[in-house]
Amino acid sequence: MTENRSVAALGTTTLATIAREVGVSSATVSKVLNGRSDVAAATRARVEASLERHRYRRRARRTTGDGQIDLVFHEFGSDWALEIIRGVEAVTAPEGVNVVLSQLGGAHRPPQPWFDAMLARRPLGVLLVMCNLTDQQRKQLRRQAIPVVVVDSDSASVASGPTVGSNNWNGGLLATRHLLDLGHRRIAVISGPQDVLCARARTAGYRCAHEELGVPVDPSLVRSGNFHLDAGYTHGVELLSRPDRPTAVFAGSDLQAMGVLRAARQLGLDVPGDVSVVGYDNLPVSAWLGPALTTVHQPLHDMAGTATQMLLDLARGVALPTSRIDLVAELVVRESTAPPPRS
Repeated sequence: MTENRSVAALGTTTLATIAREVGVSSATVSKVLNGRSDVAAATRARVEASLERHRYRRRARRTTGDGQIDLVFHEFGSDWALEIIRGVEAVTAPEGVNVVLSQLGGAHRPPQPWFDAMLARRPLGVLLVMCNLTDQQRKQLRRQAIPVVVVDSDSASVASGPTVGSNNWNGGLLATRHLLDLGHRRIAVISGPQDVLCARARTAGYRCAHEELGVPVDPSLVRSGNFHLDAGYTHGVELLSRPDRPTAVFAGSDLQAMGVLRAARQLGLDVPGDVSVVGYDNLPVSAWLGPALTTVHQPLHDMAGTATQMLLDLARGVALPTSRIDLVAELVVRESTAPPPRS
């Protein structure tokens, strides 16, 4: 009886109601709700179907100063991930909330074993960084009143849920406008994975800046990969080895830009004398590179802090005034960009 009271649903539907309808015990229904693995697949499916029909939801927990949240990265990205973690911790530490840190090894959807283990922990909420849940996983969390907030969404499908990002399209536009204003007309872009929305948005901003001035984009100068050093280096070597090499490269992350800088040095090219390079994120290290990197400032710390506050508010049962927040991206001009070399 104690367990039934602790998970009683809003309205008239209770665990006992679900149990009677399916023909199982209330304990079995509770196991399904809590993601326990010791329930037969057929029984689990019948219980979940009944929970969905009744739109069963746990009551939101309104306590503060206890519990934990799950912070889930698609993968760790050096200083990029650290900025996110610092932003989360700045909000959770004063609240006395613990953080469980996970990463999915580059995947953008968590495997079910990880999800079941998370469900069993009963966190206050789940914060996803550049990854998302399946529809079924989202339904399971809604039934348990465990809120989810996404940082920098990877898919337009999460628009219906709370999301915090920055204006990636405008960031791509600002970076490319800067290079065009300097006089560059052969500008390469090295973006992130094509299945990641922020990568596509930055490339779209790059294309729009060209369209504004009526400058055609050479399709062979548009590349995609991951957001790491290796992609910047590999594409950088290929692009800068061409006889008709670009005079500027817009990289989709500061890490990619560092790879491009290494490629340029290896090929004996001066930055920015022979080629200009722009990054994205404005990681702390970008100001200490040689040359200091011109980059788009993405407010990672503030994005993470805003998303965490939204998550804790939802865990307390507080309605959010908006479900989508885009923070401003700004261009930071340093030493790695200059007018193109004279022919």
